[in-house]
Amino acid sequence: MTSATARPIDPLRPVRAWLLFWLLLFSPWVAAQGGWSLPGRSTTPTAVAQSEYSRVELLAHAPEGVAPGRPLWLGLRIEHAPEWHTYWKNPGDSGLPIELEWTLPDGLQPGEVQWPTPRKFPIGELANYGYDGTLLLPVPVTVSRLADGPTLTVQVRATWLICRRECVPEEARLQLQIPTDRPLTEHAAAFEAALAAVPRTIEGRGELRVEGERLRLQVAGLPPAWRGQRLEFFPETGNLIAPGAPWEQRWDGDTWHASVPLTPYRSEAPDRLAFVLAPPAPQPHGLATAGVRLDWPVAGRWPPVAPAPAATPALPTPVPANPPPSSLGFALALLGALVGGMVLNLMPCVFPVLAIKVMAFQSHGSDARAHRLRGLAYTAGVVLSFLALGAVLLGLRTAGEAVGWGFQLQNPWVVAGLATLFTLIGLNLAGVFHLGQLAPPGLAGLQLRHPLADAFLTGVLATAIASPCTAPFMGASLGLAVTLPAAQALSVFAALGLGMALPYLAASFWPALARRLPRPGPWMETFRHAMAFPMFATVVWLLWVLGQQSGIDGAAALLALLVALAFALWAWSLRGRARWVLGSVAVALLGWLATVWGPRVGQLIPANVASDGTTAAADEALAGDLVWQPWSPEAVERLLARGQPVFVDFTAAWCVTCQVNKKTTLSHPDVLADMRAKGVQLLRADWTRYDPVITAELARLGRTGVPVYVLLAPGRAPRVLSELLSVREVREALATL
Repeated sequence: MTSATARPIDPLRPVRAWLLFWLLLFSPWVAAQGGWSLPGRSTTPTAVAQSEYSRVELLAHAPEGVAPGRPLWLGLRIEHAPEWHTYWKNPGDSGLPIELEWTLPDGLQPGEVQWPTPRKFPIGELANYGYDGTLLLPVPVTVSRLADGPTLTVQVRATWLICRRECVPEEARLQLQIPTDRPLTEHAAAFEAALAAVPRTIEGRGELRVEGERLRLQVAGLPPAWRGQRLEFFPETGNLIAPGAPWEQRWDGDTWHASVPLTPYRSEAPDRLAFVLAPPAPQPHGLATAGVRLDWPVAGRWPPVAPAPAATPALPTPVPANPPPSSLGFALALLGALVGGMVLNLMPCVFPVLAIKVMAFQSHGSDARAHRLRGLAYTAGVVLSFLALGAVLLGLRTAGEAVGWGFQLQNPWVVAGLATLFTLIGLNLAGVFHLGQLAPPGLAGLQLRHPLADAFLTGVLATAIASPCTAPFMGASLGLAVTLPAAQALSVFAALGLGMALPYLAASFWPALARRLPRPGPWMETFRHAMAFPMFATVVWLLWVLGQQSGIDGAAALLALLVALAFALWAWSLRGRARWVLGSVAVALLGWLATVWGPRVGQLIPANVASDGTTAAADEALAGDLVWQPWSPEAVERLLARGQPVFVDFTAAWCVTCQVNKKTTLSHPDVLADMRAKGVQLLRADWTRYDPVITAELARLGRTGVPVYVLLAPGRAPRVLSELLSVREVREALATL
């Protein structure tokens, strides 16, 4: 008569155990789709790699065969998409040079990259040095001995920044099998053309002198055909001249004279300077005319080096630039992590998990021992999950990857998997299906015999949802953690997990709290149905995150798959012939959608294209003339050089705290009025998808996750604000400008 009170049922116990079944079922398919790899990173080395912006290939040239003492060349060929370019060894005002890291067999030693003569790319008042069209970078290889075998395996890790109006960092791991029993001449023409474009080293005659704020050149001995032509000047040392500034040049007989302005942010004062002179490129694209290279001493005295602006070059060296968090002691980092983990329970993204925890208390009544055991199991699940995430983060750091906290939600397959999981939980709570109808009897019996596993998996689920949020006190501790030795770093992650689990653990050991909770009864069925809606709300949020990554097509494809999944679960919960007929149709429909539309879920849209397919020139307008522009190191440097203060919002679509701060603080009328009065320029660094430039900048600021808010002003150190913004804090920071 009172079965509901006599035997309360926890509807999430089978869901948590079934979570393992779904992971085992779908993880091979997700892995086959490349779901666990970082976007834009190749995991299996091949000879060719291609993206939307470039195609790269590893080539070899051995005209006399591969043997000790004979010439062997390796080369990276880059085919740029139209209007895109990469950079020379000195990229100019901004950018990054192409970098090659070789892994060669014993007995082979790579030499220096033979850089072809670059061309100049003017961008407003700035200019860059680099390449477009098709480029081959030849690298000589010295062969001292060969191992036995018919082939050699050579590998290279290439990284480059490719730009148009926006910039995209790219990377490829390439591998090539080189036969040793014959000459290699298939790419002879490409290597000959690239080597012909390399500047020829000459002695020349003349002088290189610093006079005031200018660098003056007098060069004789240049090719006679160049006389009377305007030449381009490419110093191999960066941060020396102002590449985009006007400069003077003239010919006096066979002597070329030039006066080049130094950059006001010069960071170098070399005693010798290697530089390249070349006539302008005859074609608008492709290789430039081969120049000449000179390496001369510098006469005169360099003016004092001016302080660098508070901007950062692209992909800066990740050294902390925010003294307070970097100077935290280890004990203070542990305390901050513990408090941050506790506050994490208050973050909006953890609300669905709080509902699960409350329901777990109800289902176990007032059994104090059961509460304590489940509290310990839940704590173990949370702490071990944080340790696992920390180990992955540290492992990727050791392997050379630049990742940050919350990186798992930068992968659309992980987002889609979480959306599917919460859809299943919501449908189960709403009564659409009961897992006992679908699960094998042995599995169902297993979860009933091991109730502590349910609490443990609840802790795992809580961590999966909570980790994208960065609570107060967590940012500095995590920033320090990834710079510590592995044991100390993992201690910080364990403290985070313990802090998050501590409120629930304390409640499980406090009988008075358990006695104050309502007794189990018929109300639980209503409560169970009501708790389905926070789950569905979480799915809406995850679909929105996926839309930022894969566009409207990716979000629609996942939504269609979720509808088909709901139909299949409902059909198989029926009885009799209807179950087999409708269930078979539903499974066939689900399989067809997964095959045809499933790949769209993980297809990333370009970083400069909005989810609706339009080009995102500006993120959004706040009010009047205040507009959020895309962040880049070049944009920061350009604005600070003009004397304008800059406010940078490091954010991500999957970060709920970020969205709350946007709505409550960054759009507040008083904040907007102060920003307008101070002439602050607004930049937004979107970390929704993997971006190593943003990741490196976060590391430079002593942070590993978002949100991060930075106020920059010319001649001042960056000011990092707290993760939970307040109107008062922002206005006080703006008042110091």
